[in-house]
Amino acid sequence: MSRIFDIALDDAGLPAPTPEIEQERRVAIFDLLEDNSFTLPSRDGRDAPDGPYRLNLSIREKRLVFDVETESDDKAAEFHLSLGPFRQVVKDYFQICESYFAAVKTLPPSQIETIDMARRGIHNEGSRVLQERLEGKVDVDTDTARRLFTLICVLHFGG
Repeated sequence: MSRIFDIALDDAGLPAPTPEIEQERRVAIFDLLEDNSFTLPSRDGRDAPDGPYRLNLSIREKRLVFDVETESDDKAAEFHLSLGPFRQVVKDYFQICESYFAAVKTLPPSQIETIDMARRGIHNEGSRVLQERLEGKVDVDTDTARRLFTLICVLHFGG
C-alpha cells in the first residue's frame, strides 16, 4: 500500500498550459496512478501513516510542496523542496521538448528519434535530481520519479 492513489496539482494562478504541456500532464498522471512506488519512511522514531496516499503538489513561495494525505484525509507528511536544483534541468527539458514537438511535425523519423533520445536523457537527469532531493523524505522508484518530474515541469511551466 506504499503508493499514490490520487494526485492533484495546484496550478491556481498559473498561466494556462499549452496543449502539449496539458497532454504531458494527463499522461504523467495516468501513468503515475497506474503504477507507482511511494513510501514514507519512519521519522523521529515514529512510523509513517500507512498508504495509499493522496499527493497534492504545488509551488508556494518558490518552493515545491509535497502535501501527503492518507485515504481518510489525515495528514501523512508535508515537505518543501527548493526549486533551485531543478531550474537548469527543467529549462533544458522544456527546450528539448519544444524541439521534439517541432520535429514531429516536419523532420524524418531518424532525426525525431535522436531528439527523443536526448529528451529522455534530460528527463532521466531530472528524475535523478528529484530522487536525491526526496532522500529521507519519501522513497520512490525511478519510474515514479520520472512521472513526478514531469508534473514538476508542468508546475514550473507556469511558475
